[in-house]
Amino acid sequence: MAHWTPKLVALDADGTIVGANDEVPAPIRGKLRDIDSQGIPVVLVTGRAWLSAQIVLDQLGIPRMYCVCNNGATIVTYPPLTLIEQFTFDPAPIVEAVRGYPSMIMAVEDFGRGYRISQPFPPGIYELHGELRVVPWDDLAKEPVSRVILRDPAISTQEFDAIIAHLDLSGLYWSKGADNWIDIGSGEAGKAKGLAHVSDLLGVEQEDVLAMGDSYNDIDLLAWAGRGVALGDAPDELAAVADCVTAPFDQGGTVEELDKWFPSRS
Repeated sequence: MAHWTPKLVALDADGTIVGANDEVPAPIRGKLRDIDSQGIPVVLVTGRAWLSAQIVLDQLGIPRMYCVCNNGATIVTYPPLTLIEQFTFDPAPIVEAVRGYPSMIMAVEDFGRGYRISQPFPPGIYELHGELRVVPWDDLAKEPVSRVILRDPAISTQEFDAIIAHLDLSGLYWSKGADNWIDIGSGEAGKAKGLAHVSDLLGVEQEDVLAMGDSYNDIDLLAWAGRGVALGDAPDELAAVADCVTAPFDQGGTVEELDKWFPSRS
């Protein structure tokens, strides 16, 4: 790749450009603004829902960005907020399958507003943003949604995994997180699919895309991109599909990789 230069830079959010307290470190903000100023599109590709992704984009302050949210189920540009694509599915079968578990919490996204939830969400590794409305189980199934979250921190990981294993998730996209958490979306979702759509809209070829990530839901993203880069603290499964593994996030791995292609102009 001696003469290769990215024509699009795609980045996961948490653990790739976002650290503790939803903060994007200043060196990353500056680097991404500089890349955008050179006419290279910067795209956020995240498992976050829109309201959570907006927190990141507001910090970046790039005049207009594409954002692939909900693991590819929702594509927007911002600012101003413009919905480009959204894939939904019927959550009713999942509602019926899990409503009998007393400590199971289910949330469905209300785009641009927040979530409808079966019971209050306790604090944990991940947080929800926007308005959280506790509703009856039947209200969770009343219309197609772009995202379902199941969470049950009151049981063991083994018990949670056993419940999930008995769900019929065929034809759907799903991704497990820590804290007994699983995201479920339309079968048309996926970070790679969402980014491929954005790349087509921008006229950028797949082989000209640089993508970076740090978690399991980035596997398809890094495998698809012309150059896929895993952060040094990524799981082995992600590192295995990456073209390169950079330093861990807390050691500046994100900027280390970007500096290879976009050296500081100061």
